[in-house]
Amino acid sequence: MYLKFDLFEEAHNMFGRMPRRNVVSFTAMISSLTNRKLHIEALALLISMQREGIKPNMYTFSSILKACDEVKTLWSMHCWIVKYGLESDVFVRASLVDIYAKYGELESGYRVFKEMVTRDLVVWNSIIGGFAQSGDGRKAIDLFIEMKRFGFLANQGTLTSVLRACTGMVLLEMGKQVHVHVLKRKQDLILNNALLDMYCKCGSLEEVDSVFKRMVDKDVICWSTMISGLAQNGKSLEALSLFESMEAIGPKPNHITMVGVLFACSHAGLADKGWYYFRSMKKLFGIEPTREHYGCMVDLLTRAGKLQEAVEFIKEMDFEPDTVIWRTLLGACRVHKEANIASYAAKEILKREPGDEGTYILLSNIYADSRQWNDVEDLRRLMRDRGVRKEPGRSWIEICKEIHVFTVGDLSHPQGDLIVRELNRLISRIKGVGYVPDTEFVLHDLGREQKEELIRYHSEKLAIAFGLMNSTEGKPIRVMKNLRICGDCHTFAKLVAKTEGKTIVIRDPVRFHHFKDGTCSCGDYW
Repeated sequence: MYLKFDLFEEAHNMFGRMPRRNVVSFTAMISSLTNRKLHIEALALLISMQREGIKPNMYTFSSILKACDEVKTLWSMHCWIVKYGLESDVFVRASLVDIYAKYGELESGYRVFKEMVTRDLVVWNSIIGGFAQSGDGRKAIDLFIEMKRFGFLANQGTLTSVLRACTGMVLLEMGKQVHVHVLKRKQDLILNNALLDMYCKCGSLEEVDSVFKRMVDKDVICWSTMISGLAQNGKSLEALSLFESMEAIGPKPNHITMVGVLFACSHAGLADKGWYYFRSMKKLFGIEPTREHYGCMVDLLTRAGKLQEAVEFIKEMDFEPDTVIWRTLLGACRVHKEANIASYAAKEILKREPGDEGTYILLSNIYADSRQWNDVEDLRRLMRDRGVRKEPGRSWIEICKEIHVFTVGDLSHPQGDLIVRELNRLISRIKGVGYVPDTEFVLHDLGREQKEELIRYHSEKLAIAFGLMNSTEGKPIRVMKNLRICGDCHTFAKLVAKTEGKTIVIRDPVRFHHFKDGTCSCGDYW
């Protein structure tokens, strides 16, 4: 009764005075402790319970699983569940799936899920959400399709997870199908915000605008998503215009909004406006600048070519600079061919993350640009000594609801011969309008022909060729890439977009690139 009315101290005292305690009283106390985040106390009480010879039941374990702050503790609880013969209980299995998913232990969670005879919507949502959260969007979508075959109707939680999966893999067509499910429901702010995020990160700005205009309620998340999405897709002036509308008729901006605004100022080349917002955001909106805001200002300085000024700004920051800020500086060194500052920035990154392969590769690129082949070799030797391996470039594209993955130099796709033929046709055609393969992006001291052969089969080139072979008239080609696009592939995409009359959208880890009529939304700075 005390617990029912949230009188925990009274309940705790009563529990301590009880001459005889049973599984119900122990479970009630354990549940109350876990709800109050007193996890150590809950686990200690479970041990006391067993010492008194009282066997935990399914409700006990469903409560105690929430107290597992470490994966090792979770595994121990799972062993106890098996020991007490409760591994087949639907209630316990559902709790196990949920907690494994939350910890990212998808293999264990999925194994428990597959062994369940009876599954409810909560269990489906747990496993779908777990895979979406962990970055395995394809598995999340496959489970969503399977769930529908079993006759379950998706709710807000299901659709939010599936939209997250589509966002992570740039699966626009699948995202549009999920949008149909959303339209069948009444206006839902959380789902509308998830739709906005998905369309922004798939680079589909027409749909973004449509969803935003149809929304009845718009919160700060909605406005911030739109501002950041426009800026990331090369529409910085539109993003700043939208921010002015937000100031006039929308909610008060938050720190995420201001990250989008500063990003837009940086990418639009509006340095003075960026400094104005950075210096006055506390006075105007009550927002203390965070590390992310400082990072945007480093980007603004480096885009203007003020690399030494950026270094001084970093040194004078109110925060300890993180790897994101140092990577921003390092990336700018590649554009401005500044090897000395690049070496300094790389050392700062590797101090914090010695296994960060991207830093080694980017610094190698900078050394190669300067023909510092000895430094390139020293860096490669350091990578080998530290066990750092270069991740191969991969690109993927969605055609007719199917994902096709391409790896650099790998021509094993079922249409491999046709892709090579199409790629050769494209290269021949764009050479007619001035394309010269940019072999400076090859990190080996080789002959020109060998270098050209190496860059010919970069993964995004293969994906673009395949996309042109299989795309519908008038529809953009959308490619996702796991590594930063190289300069040669960037030029290739611009010229192919021009000669083929196609819009090509490439999303790499740094930003979106919208190629149309021979230009890119990034302004050739990324």
